[in-house]
Amino acid sequence: MSGSALYNTFARLPLAFERGEGCWLMTADGTRYLDFASGIAVNSLGHAHPHLVAALTNQASTLWHVSNLYEIPGQNRLGERLVEATFADKVFFTNSGAEALECAIKTARRYHYVRGEENRIRIITFEGAFHGRTLATIAAGGQKKYLEGFGPKVEGFDQVPYGDLEAAEKAVGPDTAAILVEPIQGEGGIRVPPGSFLRGLRELCDRHGLLLIVDEVQTGIGRTGKFLAHEWSGINPDIAAVAKGIGGGFPMGACLATEEAASGMVPGVHGTTFGGNPLAMAVGNAVLDVVLEDGFLEEVARKGLLLKQGLAAIADEFPGVIEEIRGTGLLLGIRCKIANTKLLDAMRAEKMLGAPAGDNVIRLLPPLIVSEEEIKEALERVRRAMRTVAEADAAAEERAQA
Repeated sequence: MSGSALYNTFARLPLAFERGEGCWLMTADGTRYLDFASGIAVNSLGHAHPHLVAALTNQASTLWHVSNLYEIPGQNRLGERLVEATFADKVFFTNSGAEALECAIKTARRYHYVRGEENRIRIITFEGAFHGRTLATIAAGGQKKYLEGFGPKVEGFDQVPYGDLEAAEKAVGPDTAAILVEPIQGEGGIRVPPGSFLRGLRELCDRHGLLLIVDEVQTGIGRTGKFLAHEWSGINPDIAAVAKGIGGGFPMGACLATEEAASGMVPGVHGTTFGGNPLAMAVGNAVLDVVLEDGFLEEVARKGLLLKQGLAAIADEFPGVIEEIRGTGLLLGIRCKIANTKLLDAMRAEKMLGAPAGDNVIRLLPPLIVSEEEIKEALERVRRAMRTVAEADAAAEERAQA
């Protein structure tokens, strides 16, 4: 055998980390990187958070896995806390965001099935969306690059332009079961719709007897300064999928639903082997201990505004590099006029990490515990990276004209 033993599905950078602390990652030689990618919005409380470490190690010393054949007290506690903090009445725990979305899709279809409307299986989704990598969730996202080569597209999803209420209404038919939407498109490029969009979708669902599903995998658990991002619009969905930040780095997710929406999910129709295991529940409860503390979410919103204002000022300095600053809370995007990879490379040279996204955007997703000092440091590193790119482009233009 030659080369790596791993599937060749990731274009990994030649960069490895040995340990992390808060907002920082360290390589084996001790080089420190300011982490504003957070494992793609996963490390919500940073690296090696003492409360999470204690919760995981304490649980690991007693019980790892028993399966859902038995009661798991940590599930009951975390479920009750999620219900108290959200619109939901019921919770199903998963291992990932894609599994949470699969559960959401099945919940919506079963809702209509048990009411004698077996035909209502279609779900309206939005162009530019990303809902996961399973066969159903790549069909829901509808992006050709993820669908190609995997056979017939899973039936039942109708894409319309993001933010277009009129198109969504035109797509409703007798077989429509639900509308699935990200409150802010993350992988799609930190695309923020007008506040009226979610309100309009809610009204549309109410009028046509549809369920509203929100994909909060990237936007949820405090990332935007609200516990779930749809709260900014003042509406309640029927179903929500969460993951990423809820485990603070430990793989877990959850599908949340109202009592009515979940009414078709009876014993035997859905399940999971690992979902809701004691290790995940211990960490999830520890994350909520921090995120639900008084004032925590307000601090996220305040720090997000500080970072966004700082980025806007830098964008004004480098109009040839930056098109727009987008986002809410600590889910922010830099839309570039140059290739986003060039700016990401320059940021990495400044020992700062971001994450790429669609629409030529760089995502900045720092841990929610980021300090003001670290935000100022990040802004300075972004500024230096911008200068490097701008100077390189100017030099290239001079050479071209010579």
